[in-house]
Amino acid sequence: MDFSDSFRIVNLAVGIIMILGGISQFFNLGFQSIIIGAYVIAFGAAVALLEFQIPPQVSRYASFLFSFLGRGIFYVFIGSILLNNGVLRIIAGSLVGLVGLGYCALEFVPSIEPPANMREADQGWGAEQV
Repeated sequence: MDFSDSFRIVNLAVGIIMILGGISQFFNLGFQSIIIGAYVIAFGAAVALLEFQIPPQVSRYASFLFSFLGRGIFYVFIGSILLNNGVLRIIAGSLVGLVGLGYCALEFVPSIEPPANMREADQGWGAEQV
């Protein structure tokens, strides 16, 4: 089964939700909220941009983004960071976390393969040339 377009749309939506959730962090006006918001915005932009172009540094330093399990755990982590007081943050964190749990479950469904942009850097452990 080929769900590449569906995964692309879901990843773009999660990236946009992460950016909006990061922007909503700025409304607390605390130093910690501003730092967390900046990181969540940066991670959201990176997730969204990975659907268009994959820089070689990402496949080397963030290879966990190229599997369902790694991306799912990352989404659950960002979703839990977004869960804070405020309706927008709770909705954004819940949506991102639920997509992350769905991706974690998809890791164990052998009939669904990851899309091409998630398989591109999958060379296995120790595949880099020294």
